[in-house]
Amino acid sequence: MGIPLGGVSTAATDTLAGLLLAALLTVAVRPPGRRVEAAVATGAAALALGLLPGALVADTLERLGPVVAFLVAILVVATVADRSGLFVAAGRWVRSSRGGRRGAVRQFGVAFALAGVVTAVLSLDATVVLLTPVVLAATRAAGRSHRPAVYACLRLANSGSLLLPVSNLTTLLALPFLSPGLRDFGTFAAITAPVTAAILAVEYVALRWCLRAEFARPAVVTAGPAPGTVREDAPWPPVPSLGVAAMLLGFVVTGPLGVDPAWVAGVAALVLALWARHRGLLTPGETVAAAQPSFALVVLALGLVVALVAQGPLGRATARLVPTTLGDDDAARFLAALGIAALATVLACLLTNLSATLLLVPLVAPLGDTAVLAALIGLNAGAGLLVSGSLANLLWQRTLAGLGVPESARALHRVSLVATPPAVFAGVLVLIWLT
Repeated sequence: MGIPLGGVSTAATDTLAGLLLAALLTVAVRPPGRRVEAAVATGAAALALGLLPGALVADTLERLGPVVAFLVAILVVATVADRSGLFVAAGRWVRSSRGGRRGAVRQFGVAFALAGVVTAVLSLDATVVLLTPVVLAATRAAGRSHRPAVYACLRLANSGSLLLPVSNLTTLLALPFLSPGLRDFGTFAAITAPVTAAILAVEYVALRWCLRAEFARPAVVTAGPAPGTVREDAPWPPVPSLGVAAMLLGFVVTGPLGVDPAWVAGVAALVLALWARHRGLLTPGETVAAAQPSFALVVLALGLVVALVAQGPLGRATARLVPTTLGDDDAARFLAALGIAALATVLACLLTNLSATLLLVPLVAPLGDTAVLAALIGLNAGAGLLVSGSLANLLWQRTLAGLGVPESARALHRVSLVATPPAVFAGVLVLIWLT
């Protein structure tokens, strides 16, 4: 049921919740400026706080607080890495002196691997916003088509984000709903690594097939954009590299101790921000801007509003579609898990995967870890199905448009409709086999 406030009817509450959700998704998809973004988020959060019971508010904020803190920290870490030239240095690997199709395939393979690593360690936003311009410049400088490499960034930003809990906010949001043993980084990766490998194998084959003509075609535009704030011949920056590596090691070491990833990311962000300030790469004001506090407010408000939406018709309809059990035999478990992944994919395409996570994961959590992981397959890999499925898809489009090589939604969907369904299928198949 909807939750009435004073004289406000249930129908009016449900309508208001839908309008608030639409407003937040609009500012997330097309940011109107940080002040307006913060104002919309604050207003939506205030209204949701007035309509939700106190216990639900406390539970939502308790789950969202560490996730938002991690988001703020990792954005600072990624910005320091970018300003120091880490992405530009990594992008040199994408260049290849060999000509012909063989060189183009190698270049694509390096971009594919880089996108997977950046997504896993620094999150999917770093892949679409920071790595994509670098691989674009590298491929164009080599005189080849940029499309295979930049599509690798797009596809792996979604499909590669299942590997570690810190790779995607959706996974961080789902982490409290997993059993305590599975929240450990090592245990989580032991399950998700084979699943991710199966998904990425499908992605690689699908991209090679969908873009097969591009591997023999030179880029139309040969003058690449400046991919970073330092020279392309600048040396590999050791401090940011070690900082990111230490952060990743910190996640692994502190996980079994129950330390939230936000603390590790926060320490890394502080150390790297101080180093960047000392080197003149980042001012205090730029550090605050890099943290994107207005977007953090949007995420917090989104959690409160989705908690409100979950009490209304959409929440009730979603609950009816969730199976009551995964079944006893492997065939039944596979079909139930595939249904959950498909439902997660549809919800992600309707609401974006962040909102869909907040709505769906609490509903499937009573079915156990396998159900939550199946939902994450749909929320991560499945979110690549439509441009609306993930903010990463929209950021990727805006990044390319800003670099003068816009990619239409139609072109994106020609690839995504081929790659996403078999990738989700393969991921669920391996998940059931493992669990």
